[in-house]
Amino acid sequence: MGVVVIDGSTVRDFVNDETLFKKSVDESFAALDLNKDGVLSRPELRKAFETMRLIESHFGIDVATTPEQLTKLYDSIFEKFDCDGSGTVDMDEFRAEMKKIMLAIADGLGSSPIQMALEDDDNQSLLKKAADLEASKLSSS
Repeated sequence: MGVVVIDGSTVRDFVNDETLFKKSVDESFAALDLNKDGVLSRPELRKAFETMRLIESHFGIDVATTPEQLTKLYDSIFEKFDCDGSGTVDMDEFRAEMKKIMLAIADGLGSSPIQMALEDDDNQSLLKKAADLEASKLSSS
């Protein structure tokens, strides 16, 4: 397990590095596209959010959420990603929404640094990739 320190500028710099951000988001998309059909279905996107357990815990404390509430929440998230209403999320839709999410995180963090504990094998985390970019800048100075 590793600990990284990030703030809003770390995340914003990562998003603004178009090549790295696109590559990272595309890799995340490919990992989520379980049947490799080039789009994310509702179950594929839901599985990703269930794996992250972002919704079922609050600061490390389990929160009781009914299956109906979870389904409603996951459906609303899917609809946000599915901009064209096609019933699937394509790569462009995924990239656009991930960019909005990451910039919202950057705005939320502002200039206040936070420490994050990440699993060493968490190669899909966009926040970890943002921290890695920051670390590479510091080591090259």
